[in-house]
Amino acid sequence: MRRCLLHLAVFAAFAAAGSVILAGCAGEKKDGAGKGAAGEAGPPAYGDAIVYGSNGDISGFLTAVTSDSASHDAASYMFNGLVRYDKNLKLEGELAESWEISPDGKKITFHLRKGVAWHDNVPFTSGDVMFTYKKMIDPKTPTPYGESFRQVRRVTDPDPYTVIVEYDKPYAPALESWGMNILPRHLLEKYPDIKQSPLNKSSPVGTGPYRFVEWKPGEKIVFDANPGYFEGKPFISRVVTRVIPDQATLFLELKSGGIDTMTLTPLQYSKQTETGEFRNNFRKYRYLSFVYTYLGFRLDHPFFRDKRVRQAIAHSIDKKELIDGVLFGLGREVTGPYKPGHWVYNPDVRKYPHDPAKAKAFLAEAGWKPGADGTMEKDGRKFAFTVLTNAGNESRSKTAAIIQQQLAAVGIRMEIRTLEWAAFINEFVKKRKFDALILGWSTGPEPDQFDIWSSTKTGPDELNHVGFADAEVDRLLEEGRRTFDMEKRKKAYFRIQEILAEEQPYVFLYAPEALPVFHKRFRGIEPAPAGIGYNFIKWYVPGAEQKYTSFQ
Repeated sequence: MRRCLLHLAVFAAFAAAGSVILAGCAGEKKDGAGKGAAGEAGPPAYGDAIVYGSNGDISGFLTAVTSDSASHDAASYMFNGLVRYDKNLKLEGELAESWEISPDGKKITFHLRKGVAWHDNVPFTSGDVMFTYKKMIDPKTPTPYGESFRQVRRVTDPDPYTVIVEYDKPYAPALESWGMNILPRHLLEKYPDIKQSPLNKSSPVGTGPYRFVEWKPGEKIVFDANPGYFEGKPFISRVVTRVIPDQATLFLELKSGGIDTMTLTPLQYSKQTETGEFRNNFRKYRYLSFVYTYLGFRLDHPFFRDKRVRQAIAHSIDKKELIDGVLFGLGREVTGPYKPGHWVYNPDVRKYPHDPAKAKAFLAEAGWKPGADGTMEKDGRKFAFTVLTNAGNESRSKTAAIIQQQLAAVGIRMEIRTLEWAAFINEFVKKRKFDALILGWSTGPEPDQFDIWSSTKTGPDELNHVGFADAEVDRLLEEGRRTFDMEKRKKAYFRIQEILAEEQPYVFLYAPEALPVFHKRFRGIEPAPAGIGYNFIKWYVPGAEQKYTSFQ
């Protein structure tokens, strides 16, 4: 919803609170243009503040060592990459002014912008890019995003404004990977582990459009416009994110003026915002984002090692009921890790229509039989497990409740446990202390998902949380990122989707529509394939409508 981020590690995100990484968006639809639409009330003016409402707090400011969407949102105000996606999801320069790629695709020469300064007025140079690269491949850096940088053979900086990156083999996501936030060498080089540095927790310094003011954990994060930003000072003077874990409270704060924007639930979007007063004050947007929600299994769990069990669970779940009951129809069924419409989306993979009889047949094949109370049993053990999801996400909680009922109909007992986001990720997901999860990913335009599906990415700070391992998928992931030929890439990713559909390490559930809402005093919001945040520094509030004239 904010400035579009880039690399798979940055794009691959969870939606709302409890996202693992932030993503772009596409296919915007706008509701309620009405009075106050962009451009109706005078020229752009500096000033005012925008107050976001978020149901998740951040864990740090350095995207290299954080993996939640709230942290990546915060970092997006303060940091830049060498490249980024433009409004039409095409790569353009950010800290890099231009670049050349060699004919064999193995070398990129970046020409950096001159005159860019860190927030402490130290000049940005190629030395910062070199430092970032070295940190991303340093074993002491606890990052899940180092894979793309380990593909690099050599990086050199022949002068302060040139960086040359060389690869042993062609690497299709190479250019995009340099959208990773660049780090300030002069402030971080004395810290062996940048995750423990003050820049990650209390005093971040970037090159971006906003400068850090304060973070009160569990309460708010505040940024002020950077007057020396290389693309021009943002019109909106202050950005505040208020942390409000409860979705209903967020909505009350929106209507009462305590926040200016939030992501609506489907119920709020469909039923609770259809009043004249709301339309007069707010503008709603909707689009099918890159996000999908899934039920994922820890694959070394004794219940879930057998794919017939996973397939049985897939047949037990009625996705249409989920979309109607949870999303009020504002979403699409998914069968794999790419949303419908993505250029590598495979529509012809194995499907699992809701069929309780078939689910019971698969369970029987796997040795599970109904016990005296109707619960499936095997070797004297009942089929009872716990699914974890994050607190504060109403859609996931409702999804869990509906799946619980659907599984009960085939003799599987599923308990639900919701956890505060930081504890959920750090104490359970990273430590693999779960039976099953309800979470979501977002993949962005680049189809490479090596970090999520490779059997080499199952460590505690890596993203293959369920422990999926398949030799053919490993080979295809490598094939897909070693060619620039789109048809060859498409063939590899089509086959990966076929395997995932067969193996069901996740039950892929649905892609929800994103439902952001903004107060109408904000102008300059222009929906595009990249979403609505790509031009955030151009948003403004006409002078006569500005609400915050001081920032106390």
